[in-house]
Amino acid sequence: MGSTAALADTETGSVLQVRSTASRVESPVAASAASTAHTSAKKTAKAKKKTTLSRAALQKVKAARAVSTAKKQIGDPYRWGASGPGAFDCSGLVRYAWRKAGVSLPRVTTSQYRSVRKKVSWSSLRPGDLLFFYGKGHVGMYVGKGRMVHSPSSGKTVRVVPLKGYYRSAFSGAVRPGA
Repeated sequence: MGSTAALADTETGSVLQVRSTASRVESPVAASAASTAHTSAKKTAKAKKKTTLSRAALQKVKAARAVSTAKKQIGDPYRWGASGPGAFDCSGLVRYAWRKAGVSLPRVTTSQYRSVRKKVSWSSLRPGDLLFFYGKGHVGMYVGKGRMVHSPSSGKTVRVVPLKGYYRSAFSGAVRPGA
């Protein structure tokens, strides 16, 4: 596949034979263009992979972000009507956390419950689910392992509490935002 070329040396008058083993020679510009096209194809493939997440998988990603955001507020004071950053009431905390995950929720608990279509049972809770208590007058966010994060009441701070006894008896429903 190689080719042979004869070159004349003008100073000595001799003829040199040069053998080329390359069947194709690319210019640096062509090589760069090919590399760019290959990189662009990789980026397109990655973009397609992002869009192939199922709705359930996408909801889990958003829920994990909401839980993480809510946990970062631990220690912030309760303040009636506050929706952060720095102070929260119960519905303000879950609204703030889910907004950071890209999901918009109404401001008050009853509207939050009504606006989210996916209702879930106590036995089907997953991290990120909103738990409502006292006839939908209080809300917290399930964080897994039988616990929730919430902003309880005046004089207290955002905290994680176990869901047993008192909270189990006051439970009035749960929803799964982002589904």
